[in-house]
Amino acid sequence: MGNEAEGDTMENLTDTKDLTKNITGNIALCGEYPMGLIRTAEGFHVSVTGTGKKCAMLLFRAKEELPFCRIFFPEESRVGDVWSMEIGRKEIQGISGTSAPEDADFPEDTEYAFEDDTHIFPDPCAENYSGHETWKKKETETKGRRSPLFSEKFDWEGDRPLGIPYEESIFYKIHVRGFTESVSGKVKGKGTFEGITEKIPYLKELGVTAAELMPCQEFEENVLYPDGKPTGKVNYWGYTKDVFRFAPKAGYCRMGGEKPSVQFKTMVKKMHQAGLEVIPEIYFEGSEPVTCILSVLRHWVSAFHVDGIHLVGSVPAEHIAADPYLTGTKLLFDHWDNAPCGRIKHLASCNEGFEQDMRRFLKGDEGMISRLVFHTKNNPKNAASVNFMANTNGFTMMDMVSYDIRHNEENGENNADGTENNFSWNCGAEGPVKKKKITELRSQQIRNAFLLLFLSQGTPLILSGDEFGQTKLGNNNSWCQDNGISWLNWKLVKANADILAFVKHVIAFRKRHPVFHYPEEPKVLDTLAKGLPDISYHGVSAWRPEFENWRRQLGILYCGEYATLKNGGKDQSFYVLYNMHWEAHDFALPNPEKGFSWFLSMDTSDGGNNGFCPIGEETLLPDQKIYNVNARTIAVLVEKPDPSAASAEETAGNKKKKAPEKRRQKPGRGQAEMAGRAEVKQDSTKQDAVKQDGVKQDGVKQDAVKQDSVKQKPDGETIQKLY
Repeated sequence: MGNEAEGDTMENLTDTKDLTKNITGNIALCGEYPMGLIRTAEGFHVSVTGTGKKCAMLLFRAKEELPFCRIFFPEESRVGDVWSMEIGRKEIQGISGTSAPEDADFPEDTEYAFEDDTHIFPDPCAENYSGHETWKKKETETKGRRSPLFSEKFDWEGDRPLGIPYEESIFYKIHVRGFTESVSGKVKGKGTFEGITEKIPYLKELGVTAAELMPCQEFEENVLYPDGKPTGKVNYWGYTKDVFRFAPKAGYCRMGGEKPSVQFKTMVKKMHQAGLEVIPEIYFEGSEPVTCILSVLRHWVSAFHVDGIHLVGSVPAEHIAADPYLTGTKLLFDHWDNAPCGRIKHLASCNEGFEQDMRRFLKGDEGMISRLVFHTKNNPKNAASVNFMANTNGFTMMDMVSYDIRHNEENGENNADGTENNFSWNCGAEGPVKKKKITELRSQQIRNAFLLLFLSQGTPLILSGDEFGQTKLGNNNSWCQDNGISWLNWKLVKANADILAFVKHVIAFRKRHPVFHYPEEPKVLDTLAKGLPDISYHGVSAWRPEFENWRRQLGILYCGEYATLKNGGKDQSFYVLYNMHWEAHDFALPNPEKGFSWFLSMDTSDGGNNGFCPIGEETLLPDQKIYNVNARTIAVLVEKPDPSAASAEETAGNKKKKAPEKRRQKPGRGQAEMAGRAEVKQDSTKQDAVKQDGVKQDGVKQDAVKQDSVKQKPDGETIQKLY
């Protein structure tokens, strides 16, 4: 779980026997207690892995370099490479010099480490360490970590994990240091767990429900050469094998405060009191034993009350998914494959599939309509899907619409690091610009991106700062950038207030309308005999979805009768229109219910109104048959009582009492059955079935569509030649 050479060897320290008491602990049964140090009624139980011929526990007084006592593990208690022993009152009395056995104890500031034949090493299972309290401090690079012998008591005050269902969750990804390290953050606890708690009011106002924390365990941030000397680089992200996974990172704590474990617990408790979950990332390289991995996960759940864990790297997914201790704990991983789902929906896939497909659709690539259909409805019954448009690895959302290529020169690797597959479009110019036409288009594309994210059925995740236009200046691999490239610039809250306002609105909109976040995937069937399926698909003509490779338009109708509000009533119906073509298109609208009309809720091309109408102030469409959707635009229409009706109240009442009439369809055409396989028949093109989980179109030959404003990139991707 983490080993490091600490300088002196057992032989060298034995030479200091005039300063160090040497005793042997009591025989203990191996496996009777967990690994590490456990306080018992009679003293301590200690277990550690050591490969040498001898193993001992060293006791130090805080800030003293030499130990005042060495306690050898009895050889009889060794099983394999695991050493165990008991340290009772009698041994403590002899070491501490206390005459009364009931008062026998070590000094409160006592610290400990272990040693074997070759080196001194810290307890890999400890919750706290001293020696590396200051982030990136050069003096700490060769100083060994030690752990306090006594833990601080913590009053949870009845705290428990919140258990917010995936369909009601909105994740927000945070780097603990980068979130508040900038002076623009205006917090006292800059770059710490405390700094996150100071931003709780902001998180609540934004509307997110959980903070996902990038690695916050005790990792080595200084990148070292094999001989242990510093390279000058810093591992800012924390994905490394040089980590002690049971302990929160001391460098993320307020100096001079409580121990790191207490500061982390305090953050969790305050977040829970505010209704916010905490989900740390934990990285595993793949060489760790299964038992060790499970011990780490169980420890964070039981000791720190975390609501979930995002597993990164290589892990035994099936064993983790089947662990009864973790039932009910959110577990995020790249993919779960054949792992058992269990009786509670606690597993979630979290990978780049949504990001890559939706970015391609956003910039107007061909052949993406079927992927749009898949991702907007994807929400498996037993395992959730976490969706994002930007994440740690890759461009931020602002950079996604501002750069075509990566700009990682500051990483010192000749811009050769980082992915080349950004699926981005700079809207006409590379990097920051002042040209109004370009900046307006970028804002519109960001609004589109957030709607793609929040109108999809899976659980949305926002990369912190994306909600107010954070940029890394085109760096898509900022793993070593502990500076303004990675730190959030809170001045952008004011500078890009329009983006932030739109995101707040969309989050509130999603929470208000359960048709966009069902507990499980919509069936695309009329299972309740309402005359409409829960969702249905359309093209520029109502009830005629078009999946040709060159299409960039889709309409999705959400029937509110299938979604129940918290007050027991039914949700409203919505028609979402997607047009990622660089030209405007007229969409024919499905007929609304009798006595109801279509109102405009959002139109991302309407920069003057920041893309949305306030809730309750939606605009009645003057034309109830056709809506013109501008280029690169998403529009959201909501069905509301017709104001021209004699009595809107009576009409609404009739809607509740009588089954709604089936909406009229075009003669000769009907909405094709789209069950779980979402099979769509298209007479006009005689296409084969389109499968949502992987598009395959056979036997369709189409002539190239000529567009004066279009050019072909060498890779075949189509973009608009605007400038």
